[in-house]
Amino acid sequence: MTGTNWYSRLRGLFGNPPATRTGMLDMLSDDTLLHELDEDELTMLRGVLEVSETQVREVMIPRSHMVVIERDVPKEQMLKTIVRSGHSRFPVIGEDRDEVAGILLAKDVLAHFISNPGAGFDINRFLRTATVIPESKRLNTLLKEFRVSRNHMAIVVDEYGSTSGLVTIEDVLEEIVGEIDDEHDPQEIEKIQKRGDSSFQVRALTRIEEFNEYFGSDLADEEYDTVGGLVIHDLGHMPRRGESISMDGFRFKVLQADRRRVHILEVRREEAPSDRESTVRP
Repeated sequence: MTGTNWYSRLRGLFGNPPATRTGMLDMLSDDTLLHELDEDELTMLRGVLEVSETQVREVMIPRSHMVVIERDVPKEQMLKTIVRSGHSRFPVIGEDRDEVAGILLAKDVLAHFISNPGAGFDINRFLRTATVIPESKRLNTLLKEFRVSRNHMAIVVDEYGSTSGLVTIEDVLEEIVGEIDDEHDPQEIEKIQKRGDSSFQVRALTRIEEFNEYFGSDLADEEYDTVGGLVIHDLGHMPRRGESISMDGFRFKVLQADRRRVHILEVRREEAPSDRESTVRP
């Protein structure tokens, strides 16, 4: 649906649409629009209006969740990281994550080993310059820069110049069109998966009764049906990736979320049940 088309349709529904962004967002929250526009159209319209008010810090992948490749890592380990993650671009770091030497593209690595099977690999030859942006940059501005430069990834730094995370063009587009799934996103997996000795990956839409049956727990399900709904309620706001909370003997950490909903949680048992704590941001 083009801008002209949806604007014309809104004019037909409401006469002259509001002149301000806030007024337009209020109008798009009117349930009567569901009879004229489907939910996907409404989601994109709201996303277009909201993206210019959203800062990079609100959607970036936190530093602790960045999948990186160390500059001096053996090529075998580098290839394992690329294959296991399924990502197409990787920040290459020096001694720590604040020293980003550049961006490595998986397609460059693949082309090298196809053309030169058994050859060594000098990672420095394939590094591309990393785009560095502040946490405060607006998403609409970043999207324009991505389009002009044809970059798909930027390193985000805080006011002190330390790396605080990264953001991709997909992260920005998801703010407009909603979550974009691919074959590497953990969406079509079992609702609860064991990831380690004490770590579990849980889909936010897992029903609380299913969670309780799996873990032998007793989370309350009188007010909320899903684990994600319970976490959002206890945090008191729509959480961002990296936020966590303790409740009823478990530690819940948000692994995947957008501005509209939570998708994936990391769950760990705590040694002893603790009172519910405030949000912790890594």
